[in-house]
Amino acid sequence: MKRIIIIISVIVICIVISITYAYSMYKSDVNQVQKFNNQFSNYINQEFYGNELATIINLAIDNNEKYKIPKDSSGKYIQDELYSIRVDVYMVDTEKTYSMELLNAGQISNLVNNYSNIQFKCTKVEYHKKTKRISYLYIEQIS
Repeated sequence: MKRIIIIISVIVICIVISITYAYSMYKSDVNQVQKFNNQFSNYINQEFYGNELATIINLAIDNNEKYKIPKDSSGKYIQDELYSIRVDVYMVDTEKTYSMELLNAGQISNLVNNYSNIQFKCTKVEYHKKTKRISYLYIEQIS
């Protein structure tokens, strides 16, 4: 009888430890997603200047490099379902939308020099369905 009680107790303890570990891992994942999204959330529906646009582009490119997101033949990152992020910027003065890769290729320092006093606004955000991480930002020049 004691032996059965000990076996049941060990099984219950293992189940409780497994559930606690799974919950802990879930909370850790949620916190990481929230931390990642918070890097960009300050810019959503807010006005900011060109130097902050450079920061957004650098964060997005760093993220894609960290997760080894592949590029297509034109040098643009290929969207995946988990970790990729894309940023497009609409410039009023040229009436064109530029990808972050194109702006980065033109050197971020040039972007900061030419657009540091120009205001921008992030008007569209998309999220990955599986991970709930930000997957796309559409930014418009407003002045």
